[in-house]
Amino acid sequence: MPVDFTSVIESLRHGLIVSCQAPVDSPLHQPIVIAAIAQAAINQGAVAVRIDTPAHISAVRQQVKAPIIGLWKQQLPGYEVYITPQFDHAMAIADAGADIIAIDATLRNRPEKVASLIAQIHNQLGKPVMADVDTIAAAVAAQAAGADIVGTTLYGYTAQTQHFSPPGFELLSQMKQLNIPAICEGGISSPQMACQALNLGAYAVVVGTAITGIDLQVKAYNLELKTQNRRSPDF
Repeated sequence: MPVDFTSVIESLRHGLIVSCQAPVDSPLHQPIVIAAIAQAAINQGAVAVRIDTPAHISAVRQQVKAPIIGLWKQQLPGYEVYITPQFDHAMAIADAGADIIAIDATLRNRPEKVASLIAQIHNQLGKPVMADVDTIAAAVAAQAAGADIVGTTLYGYTAQTQHFSPPGFELLSQMKQLNIPAICEGGISSPQMACQALNLGAYAVVVGTAITGIDLQVKAYNLELKTQNRRSPDF
């Protein structure tokens, strides 16, 4: 009997989802730290969090009851897809406590077909799937393959879209033709931009670096300050 994913998906409607991740070489890349960041996000009204790796998902699950969109970034030889590319990765993050499984659903070469991966996640894990895409063609294909949610996550991060910069508002607007919720993820850097995404039809908005990306934010500030110092005369 098919599992009804309505309640968990409905809980995301018009809300803020915070992506709580950190570079592997960052001191923040510790399960206890990621869990604290996730808890802080939920405490301040985030409707869900997006978490990478089974260890981090498990730590977050112990702290929050809100939905976790889980993924596992894995670089496989010969393939460009890296967000939960195979079923065993999906199974590991489901076992760790993820409520929704995010997968790379771009049209790139992959180790497992999108349709079969989604079917396994549905039938064996009983979890809904968020399809991370880069183009409207990939979004349409993901819907046809059975995805429950589609996200603009990979817009600007694939060879086909590398000449574009997130946020993918144009892609989001094109997603109005779909019959499944579209989530705007990538490049949202202010509350005003998040509102713009909702006005363009986003079911929910994912924000990561602008909220939780301490490493990248500090690096960007320092780079700008150093550039400014080189331009300005000494006082």
